[in-house]
Amino acid sequence: MTKQIWLNLPVKEVAKSKAFFSKIGFSFNEEHDTPSSTCMVVGDGKFVIMLFEESLFASFSQNKLTDTKTSSEILISIDAESKEEVDDLAKKAEEAGGNVFAPPADSQGWMYGCGFADLDGHRWNVLYMDFSKLS
Repeated sequence: MTKQIWLNLPVKEVAKSKAFFSKIGFSFNEEHDTPSSTCMVVGDGKFVIMLFEESLFASFSQNKLTDTKTSSEILISIDAESKEEVDDLAKKAEEAGGNVFAPPADSQGWMYGCGFADLDGHRWNVLYMDFSKLS
């Protein structure tokens, strides 16, 4: 049976992407770094997101890459422990050069979140969910 799942994302420049994600608080398992890839670790569950330079990613996927300026293929959602953490992550993403396309706001009466695009246009959704308010 499957033991792990990880996500692979194409990036233009691994070093710039690594710097961006470091600034917003993600960590890296540098044992797996190569000149054209890095292993990002997200959250307490240590979810792995591999960042590959676009040409290498394209060679693996054997498919044309999505133009993230005009379309989205994935929305990566991560949780936050509080509204303040959502606000903080949105601020850090913007300060690191990302684009906050959905500023922090309440949603559906029980969620609070924001959306940002990283340096390569991949879209991220950050949510604080207060299940006590779910009706």
